[in-house]
Amino acid sequence: MTKLLDGMKWFKKTFGDRIKEGVEGTSFDLTFLTALATQETFEVWGRVLDKLPEARILEICVGDVIDAPGRKAFPKDKASLLGIADGAKIFAIARAALEDMGQYIHEYGDIAKAHPDKFCHGFGIFQYDIQFCKPTGDPDFFLDKKWRDFDACLGKCIEELKEAQTRAKLGALGHLDALQSAYVAIAYNSGHFDPEKGLKQGFYEKDTGKYYGELIYDYIQTAAQAANGP
Repeated sequence: MTKLLDGMKWFKKTFGDRIKEGVEGTSFDLTFLTALATQETFEVWGRVLDKLPEARILEICVGDVIDAPGRKAFPKDKASLLGIADGAKIFAIARAALEDMGQYIHEYGDIAKAHPDKFCHGFGIFQYDIQFCKPTGDPDFFLDKKWRDFDACLGKCIEELKEAQTRAKLGALGHLDALQSAYVAIAYNSGHFDPEKGLKQGFYEKDTGKYYGELIYDYIQTAAQAANGP
């Protein structure tokens, strides 16, 4: 596993120009997007950035195999996914993505071997959730495997962040500081933000004893220190 700061430097060097262009006119910046990608998929790209080309890294940036009862959003399990239009095709893609990524990230490979009905719920370096595969969402993102394209992932991320910024009641701000960025990230992760809870909300990581908000705030601080380059 690449050290965190070195990984962030690689991310900025590799994707920095594209991100700066993509966030122009928004409240977001390269530091925030670097922290977000680190939070979402560093467990994947942090292990292979010095072993695989960019295209392959993006292809295996998938994850999140939590299903019911831990998952509340659609699809809670394989059966619920199969119940929608193109559900069988999307399951096959999501299952194959898990097996593909599991070749490099062995704990996921073990999950795939032990649980034939498991599949990925998060796609792309910023993790676009499979709940949007319904016909009312953007099923083509999954059917056409658009998560392999960085610009497509960035576009979805910015779209989701704008909505999260509104949910966090920060939509009027043209610039976000580190704490405000973390609040937006919480809404991005959990779908809502409660000001009274501060950073202690979003997904709870048992290994660290920290909430998503606390983790992303720490990553924002670290990303601000990462220069653009090795």
